[in-house]
Parts: sequence; structure tokens; C-alpha cells
Amino acid sequence: MKILHTADWHIGKKLHNYELAEDFDRFIEWLCGCVQEKQIDVLLVSGDCFDLANPSSAARNQYYQSLVKLKKHVNQIVITGGNHDSPAVLNAPKELLKALNFDVVGGLPNNIEEALIPLKNLEGKTEAVVAAIPFLRNPDLRKDGLPIKTYEERLEALRLGITEVFHRAAESCKKNYPEIPALAMGHLFAAGIDPSDSERDIQIGNQASFQASAFDGYFKYVALGHIHKPQRVSAEQPVFYSGSPLPLSFSERKDEKRVLILDTEKNWEPKSVAIPSFRKLIKIAGDFNVLETKLLTLSENKGLDNLIELELREKDYQAKRIHDLEELVSNFQQSGYQIVKHRAKFDNQLSGTGEIFEEQVSLEELKPQKVFTELLDRNDFSEKEHRELEAAFLELLEESE
Repeated sequence: MKILHTADWHIGKKLHNYELAEDFDRFIEWLCGCVQEKQIDVLLVSGDCFDLANPSSAARNQYYQSLVKLKKHVNQIVITGGNHDSPAVLNAPKELLKALNFDVVGGLPNNIEEALIPLKNLEGKTEAVVAAIPFLRNPDLRKDGLPIKTYEERLEALRLGITEVFHRAAESCKKNYPEIPALAMGHLFAAGIDPSDSERDIQIGNQASFQASAFDGYFKYVALGHIHKPQRVSAEQPVFYSGSPLPLSFSERKDEKRVLILDTEKNWEPKSVAIPSFRKLIKIAGDFNVLETKLLTLSENKGLDNLIELELREKDYQAKRIHDLEELVSNFQQSGYQIVKHRAKFDNQLSGTGEIFEEQVSLEELKPQKVFTELLDRNDFSEKEHRELEAAFLELLEESE
């Protein structure tokens, strides 16, 4: 049996308000070709199908259309909920999807046996079983009702709760599917991994991260979601984050996105299959001249628009440079590229009005026009720009008074 592990689809995601729907469509088109070429039997999606708990109608439509396309090429699909997903939203069409051989576990069921999904071959024989554990919320982990006195006690209770859930799942696999290989799915933050900017820490942040050594050793493979950077977790059995199929922040622009494929007839070590890049995320940082030069020398792009993040870095604060940056962004019209974020950083930035004047003065002595004029004098404005800015300021001052 061949099993493909993916996670963190984040359908409906916007990167600085830029829609990534077309990127996801291209991923699904590629994934359909991959499962067909590699003759995949089962597809595992380890959480965060959606980017928002209440996804838009367009995001829901894209989700269902993607599943319909994939069903033409794969026998069985198992989906678990992530911290971005609403268990109710994922579970709503559960019975309908079950008829199509899709198994959905949006939230942890009261009976752990309901999270055990037999993986069957084309002849209907159970080849393996997967404990489809979704993102575990506080009520899932603390059912004893015992009082918690300190923050550290709460963290420890959560860690023990996660361990207990996976242990119960393993014991249930042994009981209900004896001598059948067992896998687990999870959506959590494992200790010792490398996150990216787009990920939110769970279980009260990194301090409550789960030690992968506590996964029950009964599982042959653990398919994780939540961390977008593909990586292996140190444990006695193969424990992997497949990573997100698309870069979801500029911090992920250099990640090699992938899916993982298991061939149970060989071993439980997955093989990585790289996902093609559908568009580039480009970060340009430097002083104004560097930004201007690099934007003018961008190579031709005929695919999806490459997205750019600009970071202006200057030694001394100058209001004019902020104006120049805004002008550079608004006038940028290079085909095949979009600037989706820009910001300015100054090493020596004024922290308060008091730094404008060499001698300390009282608030009563400060006049708005005098403060503004001092600020203008500290920036590299032309005489014409100086006059226009001062006139505009006086007009606003009159209106406010």
C-alpha cells in the first residue's frame, strides 16, 4: 500500500491581502498527477485544511472541488482538523463524504475508537489502521477537572494530556486491529523543530511543546501537521512534518515544499517528493538606491505574479525617505510582479520630540509650527518640497484650531 502524507493546506489564505487561491488550484492539479503517477492508495491530510475557522463560501467550494478531483485518482482520503479549522465545519458533511470513502475527524471524538480509520486495499482487505488524531484543544486534554494552581502545572497537564490521547489510541489499535500495522496523525507543536513566521504556537506557546519521545512506540509512522517547514522530528519511530504545500509567509520563501510517500511493502521511512514552485516570494532589503536598482533589474516573468516584500534600511531617520518609498511602490508597474508589503527601518530614529531640540524646553514653550519646522530642517527636502509641506501643515493646523 502506498500512502501520501500532506498537511496545512490553509485554503483561503491571503499573503498580505493577496489571494493564493490560484496557487492552491495549481497544487491540487499537480497533486492529482502525483497520486496517479505514484499509484497512491491513501491520502492523509494532517490538519489545517482551511486558513480560517469560518471559511468563505469560495474557500469551501475550493475544498470540495479539490476533494472531488483527488477522488478520481486515489482510493481513500483521511482528513483531520487543525488549530485553524472548526471541527463543526469539517464534520458537517462527514456522512456524505464517508459515502465517497473520505474519513473526516474534525475534533477528538468522545470514543477514541471513532478516530481509528482502517486503510483498505482495492480488494477490501485492511492493510493498516491510522489513529486520526486532530488538533487537541484544552477540553480534550483536561477532563479530570482537578484544580491547577500554577502556570507550570497547566503546561505539564497539557503535555500529559497529549501523551494520554496517543497512548489510548495505540491501545485501541492493538485491541481492535491486532497484528495490523498502525500509523498516527497529529496536529501539534513538537519540541526541537524549526517553525516559520506564519505559524502560531499552540498549547500555550512553545513551552507546552510535545516531546516526540512520548509518542507511543506502537505506531510505525506519525504524520504531523502544524509546522510549515518540512522536517523530521527526533523519535524512536519515523515522525515527520510534511510541511505546507505552499509558502505562506516570506519566511518560507526558501523552503523546499514537498509531500511524503510511504510504501508499506518496503519500510516505514517516507520518500520526499518536491512540489514545484508556482510563484516566487522575493524579499528586497537595503537603502533606497538598492531597492530602486533591484526593482529596475527584475527578470522577465510569464507565470503567476511573483510577490515582493520591500524593506528600506537607512542609518538616519528621514521623513522624506518614507515618502520616497511610498512613491516607489505606487509607481511600480513591472509586469509579472506585485509588491505586497513594504516597510522602513532606521538605525537612528527619533524617539520623541525632546530629541529635536538641543536644550530641554517645557511643553508650554513648544509651538506646533516650530516643532514641525525643526523636523523639516532635519530632512533632505528640496526648497520647493519644504514650502509645500509647511503650507500643508499650516492649513491642517488652522482647521484643527
